[in-house]
Amino acid sequence: MPTNKKPALKPATAKAPAGPSLEGRKAPDFELPDGSGNPVKLSNLIGSKNLVLYFYPKDMTPGCTTEACSFRDNLKQIQAAGAQVVGVSADAPPSHEKFRAKYDLNFPLLSDVGNKVCRLYGVYKKKSLYGREFMGIERTTFLIDKDGVVRKAFPKVKVAGHTDQVLAALKELG
Repeated sequence: MPTNKKPALKPATAKAPAGPSLEGRKAPDFELPDGSGNPVKLSNLIGSKNLVLYFYPKDMTPGCTTEACSFRDNLKQIQAAGAQVVGVSADAPPSHEKFRAKYDLNFPLLSDVGNKVCRLYGVYKKKSLYGREFMGIERTTFLIDKDGVVRKAFPKVKVAGHTDQVLAALKELG
């Protein structure tokens, strides 16, 4: 028996496009606390340098530690290519400070406890581990130019060799 009901329309959202679809668009602005609780704005990170903004799941875990240490060890090359590095996870500021101190990290880590910025960048997603599904941060890196435009997105990052990919992309960016 046919019904005369029209399908409900979904409300329009002003959400930024996620992941790679951010390429060529203005990076979503944000303000997050660093490990000391000081507010850091995207607008203060760009302007004079390009930005390597990387999102990672959790402080002190093997993959995240390897990734952070690789950025640490290659920071001079990244800076020579005209960029700075900033990491973002949902860990609280005190966790970031312990992580930075333990591994002598030489760049800021920002705290997105409610995953608001992770959602803006499209990196807070459904994940699966050992058959269990959960929401979490998908390891993703964005290269943002001095004008605040996302020039390159690296979704689903594999840690091994990632810093080399970032350096190559920075050299292409000029």
